[in-house]
Amino acid sequence: MSPRRGEGMQENVNSGGLPPAAPLPGALSLREPHFCGPARPLTDSCFTFRTSAVNRPPGPCLFPNPGVPSPRRPLPGPPMLVPKLATTLRTYDAPTAAADVLAGLTVALVALPLSIAIAIASGATPAQGLVTAIVAGFLISALGGSRVQIGGPTGAFIVVVAGVIAGHGYGGLLTATFMAGLILILAALLRAGRLSRFVPEAVVNGFTIGIALIIATSQIRDLLGLEIAHEPADALHRLPALWAARGTVDPRAFLVGALTIVLILWLRRIAPRWPGLIAAVAIGSALAAVLPGVDTVGSRFGALPAALPAPALPDLSPHALVALLPAAVTIAFLAGIESLLSAMVADRMIGGSHRPNAELLSQGVANLASSLFGGLPATGAIARTATNVRAGGRTPVAGMVHALAILVLMMTAAPLAGHLAMPALAGVLMVTAFTMSEPHRWAAHAREPWPERLLLLLTLALTVLVDLTVAIAAGVALGLVIRRFAPGDAPPTLPDGDAPGGG
Repeated sequence: MSPRRGEGMQENVNSGGLPPAAPLPGALSLREPHFCGPARPLTDSCFTFRTSAVNRPPGPCLFPNPGVPSPRRPLPGPPMLVPKLATTLRTYDAPTAAADVLAGLTVALVALPLSIAIAIASGATPAQGLVTAIVAGFLISALGGSRVQIGGPTGAFIVVVAGVIAGHGYGGLLTATFMAGLILILAALLRAGRLSRFVPEAVVNGFTIGIALIIATSQIRDLLGLEIAHEPADALHRLPALWAARGTVDPRAFLVGALTIVLILWLRRIAPRWPGLIAAVAIGSALAAVLPGVDTVGSRFGALPAALPAPALPDLSPHALVALLPAAVTIAFLAGIESLLSAMVADRMIGGSHRPNAELLSQGVANLASSLFGGLPATGAIARTATNVRAGGRTPVAGMVHALAILVLMMTAAPLAGHLAMPALAGVLMVTAFTMSEPHRWAAHAREPWPERLLLLLTLALTVLVDLTVAIAAGVALGLVIRRFAPGDAPPTLPDGDAPGGG
């Protein structure tokens, strides 16, 4: 069997003039191609897509010789690295364009404050978050393997980015991001898109919950308006520092942050299709404007730029490359895993199928470009991708519109962004951290078999207490050991996103 040969061929099979098939009992739901030998009738071993909507047609085998397309129905199948944009533009029309533009504008309103908040939490400036959303967001959509993926800075990178900046400065982060882009491009060329299935799902859940905890603790200072001369970077030392400053809580800052959190959750419930996040941040910041003394983006970072910076190469000296290689590998791993997870979530929402290697290639190019423009690492953002789907986005054009809309807002409304209240942005990241941890799955995690619980808790603890790189390496290694010596108890790995179909 060769699932790769089937990619993009379902549409041709269904439109090739075959008579409609009578439903057969026991039709399977896995989308997987099959071949049979010469002169055999069409059976379970024949080439066909086993889906709930497409049943096996009667008649001879579509492919008498395995791997050789029928001359009567040529099924070329798109190459693995061809962007979904190239596929979707073949049938692009005005209604689709209108839906994409509306969805792109909606996502831009969500991504603008989120990109600023993530950049600040990472130890960078708001402008660098916006640059990442514009440059990387455009390229991830234009070159990616998903129809509706939205890319940009994400909460998963906050821990890694803050650590690299603390240890090597922002210039070191640009070097690590540049190297991560090269690693992702190499992974795509080596067809490594399906290797994510070797990562135990419990490891992903563990470091995701760990990152959510670190994000939440990092926002307590701004949410409560605490006065701390120097906030420690690691969680173990940060918590005692926050407790020592408990007497400096500012009720005005807490009121702004709490109002923002309540509004985000309320608007998400009553109007899930609308960009309630920007409305909540705007209302919270308006309240801060009438409460003197509340910290804002402008008061802390100064005026935001109204244009993109000129591109420049980061430090690529041998010493920098060697010192930052571990950070680059971690960034590449996170970017690849999160983008493929986001693409899988999008597949389930739209009933499509992404191209994992094209997705890795787009992540590599996007991170290269982001580092050249002074931006942060980027990947597919699950929440923004889901917002795009709910808003009606149909093709990668929606993601490109989202990036261009942020650019226009940056050029025309940069002074307004300076009035965003820091407690409001802290409230945004508190909600983001809570959502990242997937509280609706906590009870299910507790009922999992012991190997999965062990992996989740180990990865979570190492993420919070030691380092994300160590947590991922230890989790994956232990998962492989369990699969080798206790296959019956092995925890499940991530689903294989390389399903056939044009998507």
